[in-house]
Amino acid sequence: MGVLNDDLLERHHWIFDLDGTLTVPAHDFDAMRRELGIPAGVGILEALDALDEAAAAPKRAQLFAWEREIAAAARLQPDARALLDALVIRAARLGVLTRNSAPNALETLRVVGLDGYFDPAFVLGRDDAAHKPSPDGVLRLLDLWGADPGDAVMVGDYVHDLRAGRAAGVATVLVDRRERGADWVAFADRVVDRLDALLDHGE
Repeated sequence: MGVLNDDLLERHHWIFDLDGTLTVPAHDFDAMRRELGIPAGVGILEALDALDEAAAAPKRAQLFAWEREIAAAARLQPDARALLDALVIRAARLGVLTRNSAPNALETLRVVGLDGYFDPAFVLGRDDAAHKPSPDGVLRLLDLWGADPGDAVMVGDYVHDLRAGRAAGVATVLVDRRERGADWVAFADRVVDRLDALLDHGE
């Protein structure tokens, strides 16, 4: 696990995964794979990318509709707002990078009451950048902000978030609420079991 020489809260640019990180996880990816005819263990986006567009288009529409239903019923993680409030007080720039679509991400943020924290221009979905674990979305946000990787943090609950952040050269935080990420800590600079635990890391 990496070692940081500074307090994370001193960094001014924070990028969050959405589903499972800021919101309570509600996606049954195995069920969606079955509905889309994708083998178990294969990434849904990766499988759709491998299809020609005529075959992929109806499956993408089905995926979007499924995600839209989940967005409409999204629930906020109870530990999210305290960290976001602290970052706002510190004048940090906030962004979201998700493998979901940007429209569904924006709807999710609206439903859980976080839309006021995130400028829509800084909410990137799978159609705005190469999807995680590619670092493309992280790098795009840094470019939009004119930010240096050394002043940025990527926060997520899955290895794709960590790999994207690590490849982009930013600090990475694993939110491991279910103690399922033991194999991913090599990609994390900090591991916490809830977002507001980061507030305890001040010097």
